[in-house]
Amino acid sequence: MASAGQQSADGNRAVDTWKVKKLIKSLQQAKGNGTSMISLIIPPRDQISRVNKMLADEYGTATNIKSRTNRLSVLDAITSTQQRLKLYSKVPPNGLVMYCGTIMTDEGKERRITIDFEPFKPINTSLYLCDNKFHTEALGELLEDDDKFGFIIMDGNGSLYGTLQGNTRTVLHKFSVDLPKKHGRGGQSAVRFARLRMEARHNYVRKVAELAVHYFITDNKANVVGLVMAGSADFKTELQLSDLFDPRLLKVVLKTVDVSYGGENGFNQAIELAAETLGSVKLVQEKKLLQKYFDEISQDTGKYCFMVDDTLKGLELGAVETLIVWEGLETMRYVVRDNTTGEERVLHVGKEQYANGASGDNTHLRDAKTGRELEVVDKISLVEWFADNYTKFGTQLEFVTNRSQEGNQFCKGFGGVGGLLRWKVDFAEHSEETYADMGEDSDEEGGATEEDYEDPF
Repeated sequence: MASAGQQSADGNRAVDTWKVKKLIKSLQQAKGNGTSMISLIIPPRDQISRVNKMLADEYGTATNIKSRTNRLSVLDAITSTQQRLKLYSKVPPNGLVMYCGTIMTDEGKERRITIDFEPFKPINTSLYLCDNKFHTEALGELLEDDDKFGFIIMDGNGSLYGTLQGNTRTVLHKFSVDLPKKHGRGGQSAVRFARLRMEARHNYVRKVAELAVHYFITDNKANVVGLVMAGSADFKTELQLSDLFDPRLLKVVLKTVDVSYGGENGFNQAIELAAETLGSVKLVQEKKLLQKYFDEISQDTGKYCFMVDDTLKGLELGAVETLIVWEGLETMRYVVRDNTTGEERVLHVGKEQYANGASGDNTHLRDAKTGRELEVVDKISLVEWFADNYTKFGTQLEFVTNRSQEGNQFCKGFGGVGGLLRWKVDFAEHSEETYADMGEDSDEEGGATEEDYEDPF
């Protein structure tokens, strides 16, 4: 089992990936008035001084733009970029991404935005564009799968150890071996020769197993997401069945494939044969997580929660060990204030409710008893709120899709949000306390109920 630290790192990567996806979507939707939207990407080991000089040159060029409005907006965007760049004395280890410019809001008003961040992994792209839109194509590199898979190609002639990460294939080590053949030799008994042959095979398997630990075990755990065993003889199977093969590696073996060659040609063939399995690893991990969740429900252990209200209650109690969220969840989180009483409350509103609100029906933003309209203090998607705040509740955040059968069932039947609990929680008891505090009409104020999710969104 992965350590808590490893799980935390994996969880952070999932959250970072989701945030980049969200950022790309929002940047792509942003439209500007004129060519005053700057996209700047500085790769690792570049120099801030070089970029400052380049921006100064661009500023000089922009002063020649004939249109006064466009000239001023471009100069303003370049100045804002230069000011933000002063916050950095050097380029961060993973590079720097910056978007700056004036965009048009849905209300037709102009709004200046400046976004700068260090990517969660190195971005090897250098970019400067001043256009009427933000260019996000290079951010796609950050979303590419960077899981590393190990390969052991083993046959009677030798073995090869390699890794595959994205499109990068790396040979870690290879060696050849000269094993005795099956036929006997003059002057030797068949029994003695068979014993020598079996001893040579055993020593070969031992060496392969020891080198596998050397290359694929780091800090007492596997340093690859999965391991593919390949070969043209039965050595690969013999290795897995042997007591010499490390259990930590046996646990991450994804597939065993027969290849026609050894060495690097066998490595290439093994990658092709295992491609489908490697591509579905994330889906398999998602299915395993959701199957564990459904097992808790079917066994009625009480160590689970679903729907927005119960999940949030579980988080407040510190009971949620793993928070599971559909990445496409469209519930919004509103902080609203009753200006008459000064009271603030939090509402969680499903897509249909806030979509009606956009068309003029704001019943979800009115007090159920008095009918007074509530002032919106803050508004954020619930998924984004989870991504920003999950660490405060001591939980591990896992995003799932609706592409698998289990994922689809989780989204439609359980509201797309739930969790595995550390201990059993009686949510009915806590709900009674909540309703006593909020009044029996709390559902009418926009809180999500089970009925909201019977036919999700």
